[in-house]
Amino acid sequence: MPKRSFPNESTYKRFVESGRESEFDRLFDEAAESVKAQFGKKYPMYIDGKEVLSSTTITERSPIDNGMVIGHFQKGTREHARQAIKAANNAFETWKNRNYKERVALFRNAAEVFSKNKFPLAAILSYENGKTRYESIGEVDEAIDFMRYYANELEANKGYSRKTSKEESKTKVAAGFQGAPSTKPEKVDIRMEPFGVFGIIAPFNFPVSISTGMSTGAMITGNTVVFKPSSSDSMTLLTGLKIYEYLKEAGIPDGVFNYVSGPGAEVGDELVVNPDVAGIAFTGSRTVGTGMITKAYGLGLQKTFIVEMGGKNPAIVSRYATLDDAVSGVASAAFGFDGQKCSACSRVYVHESIKEQFVSNLIEKARSFKIGNPLEKEIYMGPLISENAQKVYSNAVEKAKSSGRVLYGGNIVNTGLNGYYVEPTIIEVNHDNELVHNELFVPILTIEGYKDFDEAIKLANDVPYGLTAALYSKKNKEVKEFIGKIQAGTIYINRYTSATTGAIVGLHTFVGWKGSSINGKGSGSRFYLQQFLREQSVSITK
Repeated sequence: MPKRSFPNESTYKRFVESGRESEFDRLFDEAAESVKAQFGKKYPMYIDGKEVLSSTTITERSPIDNGMVIGHFQKGTREHARQAIKAANNAFETWKNRNYKERVALFRNAAEVFSKNKFPLAAILSYENGKTRYESIGEVDEAIDFMRYYANELEANKGYSRKTSKEESKTKVAAGFQGAPSTKPEKVDIRMEPFGVFGIIAPFNFPVSISTGMSTGAMITGNTVVFKPSSSDSMTLLTGLKIYEYLKEAGIPDGVFNYVSGPGAEVGDELVVNPDVAGIAFTGSRTVGTGMITKAYGLGLQKTFIVEMGGKNPAIVSRYATLDDAVSGVASAAFGFDGQKCSACSRVYVHESIKEQFVSNLIEKARSFKIGNPLEKEIYMGPLISENAQKVYSNAVEKAKSSGRVLYGGNIVNTGLNGYYVEPTIIEVNHDNELVHNELFVPILTIEGYKDFDEAIKLANDVPYGLTAALYSKKNKEVKEFIGKIQAGTIYINRYTSATTGAIVGLHTFVGWKGSSINGKGSGSRFYLQQFLREQSVSITK
């Protein structure tokens, strides 16, 4: 098997494979204590490299325990967003005219800054959104990988510019027409140029990796950025601020990356409606994503949108599956980080001949997952991000009870902490039930049996989304049929570690079809950076 040329950060893997897992745990635990001691401060926004304060603040609390105050952040307004857009516009000309090699060097340097701060950043992330140490360090690694991968891509493609030419002809015509010969040579420079200012609207669930990936994509190609971290009931404001600080340390100039905290109704909306914002990069719900696009184009604004809008991701477990692999993969994808991933497995279709055994083994696996404070090493499931998420969970459980069956779970868990802890939950409902079709973003997995493999694929495709999908089967015919018919951008076959989650930069691309995206181009892809650029053909005849 050929080796991949891209070296991933892979922090935990390197520690555990070299027999240093205890050192990994020590470094994380020390970082967790260190960053916690700094909590409770008041933090500014940063516009054009300067500290900016608002008249009111937002208090961010940890979902692990709501009594823990992470910090007090500025409640930015529409006017602050306008100031940041102006600063980004002012910085754009100088930034875009820098040689692409200089931008590549800056982001490679930024990757090193993130790498040396990986444990403190991962610890903050765990406090902010309730991820375990393993999920958090993996996310920070992914952010580092994005910066290096996109730097490599821009360098390998020489800034996406190329030259063509047309030789002179000895024949002269009286008047020009399409295809006419020219008596002079024509040289053509085909270039990819940045758009201008990008609004980067970040999600709570991957506030380091996705935020860094989107921002890097915009900036390394010559655009400037106004960055808005998640600022509602699912806040990830301190990790967003750390991204700003690390980019600043790496040498990103003032005005190129501006950090504005504040509600989507003001800051986010201004990015959408302001004509000086050329593009939006967004990861979040389909409702919000399509709403932004509709609003911008309804106002006659010609913005470019790079959006990932969630999923309702299926796994098919064939009678030819290796059952242990299927159980492990589905359980990890459905219940890791409490199902709060756009790529989480939320539907599973199992051949009727093995359904009973699969469900029994899956319940046993789910029962083994420890729930509690995610800072503790043995914990697999931490809290939901907010009270609203817990309400979504409880409402879904009640609907399942009234219209189907709860096979396992369905309860709120008392951990002794003031957070929103729930059980992994497996339900059985009819395919036309809304719980099968609507993205919930909580640890609820629907299960259905099937007789015919083609029927299973039709059921798997029968949702508005098309982000990730999985198959467990050792039968080549089924594998080929699945690949040819499944309507999803990111597909996994027989994956033990996770059925539908865990794309690795440089190995997979992460891309959605249908309602999960608008252009079918993914992150970690050779096509990703091109979305932040527009083509220009420059012809010179001398």
